[in-house]
Amino acid sequence: TQASTQQQQRVTILLHKPVGYVSGQPEPGYQPAVVLIRPDTQWQDGRANLAFRPTHLKGLAPAGRLDIDSTGLLVLTQDGRIAKQLIGDDSDIEKEYLVRVEGRLDEKGLALLNHGLSLDGRKLRPAKVSWQNADQLRFVLKEGRKRQIRRMCELVGLKVSGLKRVRIGRVRLGDLPPGQWRYLRPDEGF
Repeated sequence: TQASTQQQQRVTILLHKPVGYVSGQPEPGYQPAVVLIRPDTQWQDGRANLAFRPTHLKGLAPAGRLDIDSTGLLVLTQDGRIAKQLIGDDSDIEKEYLVRVEGRLDEKGLALLNHGLSLDGRKLRPAKVSWQNADQLRFVLKEGRKRQIRRMCELVGLKVSGLKRVRIGRVRLGDLPPGQWRYLRPDEGF
């Protein structure tokens, strides 16, 4: 049917957002991440399944935020169903981050990061937070409030010096280089 063909033509793009770009609405002096979606920045990993077409930019919107100081996986999509799946109120999709931190964190602080903190008077949903290595925490969240991880860390006395999103649901950032992008492949889903 024509409707399903129309749906198939809606693209979803995975971008490795570098620091210094805003994910959504442009802010004065800053460029939105969508300016990086061009033919010359498409990742050539030998698995490209679609050629870039300017129509792919029409109605392309970020499904979730990644603030200006953060890097990693940003999803931009023309498909409302995917956007709803990733950022709808009842979304249960995990988002995984590697977070470089400065400061001291004891067992009690780590337990609070996993469950027990509130932001803006609202309790946070349970998270999975563990040490990745000596100066990096791994966060797995099912919500994404504004600057949530940075604010959670501040509440337990840590300062975030680097934040990178490495996974959304079943889709990983993998080897995608910073500033480059690729299409979500037909065999992939969140």
